[in-house]
This record gives sequence, C-alpha cells and structure tokens, in this order.
Amino acid sequence: MGSIRKRPDSGCLFVDFRYRGLRCREQTALSDNAANRKRLEKLLERIEADIDAGTFEYRRYFPASNNAGKFDISSAPLALAPPAARDSVSADPSSAATTPLFNAFAEIWFVEKQIEWRRSHRIGIRADLDRLLIPQFGEKEVGRITKADVLAYRAQLARVPARGKTSPLSNNRINRILNPLRQILNEAADRHDFRSPFQNIRQLKVRKSDVDPFTLDEVRRILETVRKDFRNYYTTRFFTGMRTGEVDGLKWKYIDFEKRLIMVRETIVLGEEEYTKTDSSQREIQMTQIVFDALQAQEAATRKVSPYVFCNRDGNPLDHKNVTQRVWYPLLRHLGLKPRRPYQCRHTAATLWLASGENPEWIARQLGHSTTEMLFRTYSRFVPNLTRRDGSAFERLLTGALGGGERQIQMLSECGQEMSHG
Repeated sequence: MGSIRKRPDSGCLFVDFRYRGLRCREQTALSDNAANRKRLEKLLERIEADIDAGTFEYRRYFPASNNAGKFDISSAPLALAPPAARDSVSADPSSAATTPLFNAFAEIWFVEKQIEWRRSHRIGIRADLDRLLIPQFGEKEVGRITKADVLAYRAQLARVPARGKTSPLSNNRINRILNPLRQILNEAADRHDFRSPFQNIRQLKVRKSDVDPFTLDEVRRILETVRKDFRNYYTTRFFTGMRTGEVDGLKWKYIDFEKRLIMVRETIVLGEEEYTKTDSSQREIQMTQIVFDALQAQEAATRKVSPYVFCNRDGNPLDHKNVTQRVWYPLLRHLGLKPRRPYQCRHTAATLWLASGENPEWIARQLGHSTTEMLFRTYSRFVPNLTRRDGSAFERLLTGALGGGERQIQMLSECGQEMSHG
C-alpha cells in the first residue's frame, strides 16, 4: 500500500509506493496541505489500480523520472512476457505506450507553471483541470489526443449552459477552458516529440465588450444619494480610474497628501493581497481636489482602525461582491439607472478625462496602461461625442480662413487645379 509523505528538508510532498518489488519515491513541488494531499491520493489510487490490473507503465505517470528507465518496456526482459506479447511488441513497436497519460502530465505542467501565476489565476486553472479537462482527457495518452478530439470537446462545451444561466458558455469562456489544454499538449508535444493537435486550431472569436460609462450628471446623482459611509469610496472610484482590486486593497501608507498622489502598489484578489495586474499597473495617480477632499474625510473615519483606506467594521478590506450586491445595484435601481458593473466607474474616469481634453499619455499613465494604444482602442468613440473633435474644428478653420461656402468651394477648386498642373 502506497502513501503520501512529506520531505523534512523542503516540506514538499512525495509519492511512496512499491512496483515490481522495488520501492519507488517520486518527488513533487507541492506543499503539504489538505488539497495537495487529496490530489496526490487520487493519483496514487490510479497508480495502484493500474499495478493491480497489470497495466501500469512507469513512464506514462512519471516521464522525467530517473526510475522510469528501470521499467521501460524496451529494457524489460522479453522472456518475462508470454509469447503472444513478445510477438506483438516486436511486430508493432508503436503499440507500446510512448507518452504519459494526460492526468499525469497535467499535474507535472501545473506544478511547473504555477509559480508564474497570480493566486486567482492558479485557482481558476486548477478548477478547470479538476472539473473539466482531467475528466475528459485524463486517461488518454497526451500523444494520442487528436485534433478531432479537441474540436469535438470544443463543440461539446458550446452546448453547455453557463453557470446560473440558460444560455450556453460564451466564446471567451470556452477559450479560457481550452487555453490550459493547448498549453499542456503543446508542452507535451515539445518534450515527447509528437505533433500538437492544436496546430491550426484558432481561438474562437470573442465579441468586443463595449464600455458603458456614466455621464457626469449620473455620477452627481449617485454621489448625492449613496450611503454616506460609501460616498468617499465611490468618489475615489469615479475620479481615479482605479480597478476594483486596487481601490479595495489601497492602504494609507500609499496615500501621499503632501504631493497629492495615490501610489498603486497592491491589489486585493479573492480576499488576499497580490501584486498588481501588470508592471505598468504600478503607478502614481494624481488626486483632483474632489478626491483629495474625499480621502481626507475618509482618513478621519478609518485611519486609526485599519491599514486599509476603505474597510469593513472589523478593519478588513471590503468584500467587493458583498458591496456590489448590497450597495451598488440597489442604488442604481433606486435611481432608475441602467444596471452596470462597478468597473464602469473606471471607464467613466477615462471618458471624463478625455472629455476635458487631458493629454492621452497622461490618461494612460493614470489608468496603468503602458501605451495609449488600449486607451484609443477602448474609448475612441467617446472622444468626438464628448469633446466635439469630430471635424467641426476643421470646419471652423476653413470658415474663418476662407469665408462662406461658395468661396470655400471656389478656392479649393483653384487649389486642386494648381496641384494638378504642378
């Protein structure tokens, strides 16, 4: 009977079992906790079931292990196998297992990659592996998963209803499920020298999500009506463009009243502090007077009770889901406003900055964008609507310089003739 044990030096778990009379210990990079022990116990159950059935192949579970060579089919004495088996091995070498099972390789991939991910991303990937990908492909060899298998699974996902809805999963959600599958199979193909089934499979086209910011009048109504203990919170959201996790994770040590700066250094994701979304998200936001006044008022309320600028009664950071359901959406319904996610506060700040004619590079820095490309791609349609930069400036220039309409046409025609003769 195998067991899951912990290395005393590193604290990492390893699998300890016996195969062909030899003790085998396979190390992992998993820390010792209930979730990881449960994961390895399931793996050990599959190993022991295959050993009992006589179908266990070491390299399929542990392809990079030094022990695998001891048990490779090619190195095992043919005399141990019955004549029929010896004939089948020599006659059709391709029938022997050459790549690990998907469930085993997926675990290796996850352990190696998780150090690169934010905690929220790691939790999401783990959930999709356990609930979706491993149940679908777990018992298949990675080298035998075909393009047809992938396309069939994608079509199957397109028929699955989204959580809490009757409509099917969105293309964006299907892409997010298939992305780890793509990465796992591409990595396996690279290590085990086979062609990835994901070649020439493109991601599904995702409809561009539209921004729906609030007007300045709507912002005024919201701030006049919202509960007093949340007025400073939403003032900060509307006029700084901070993301939800950034404003919820804002601490007093990152507020510089003297220089009127908010330093974005951390974010709250799933109740825990994390590094910001990107490196460019590490930034300094300049306070307008309305934000400066709101934060000074907030300082009197929470600075002595919590390191967080906005906190609950216990001094802990706000739970954004709770705030959204109990404060935000009821407020919009009360005001008769269209329901919109709180993230639209960020879009509102961006469009108001554009409307006021602020430098796009400055706006991009305030939002935490590395360039202005995303700014123009996301908000371009609001520039002419809010700033009247829609060709009317050019019209005024022509009118002022050339006079009335007929005179403009005559002069432009003359210019065109001169250019054609030049």
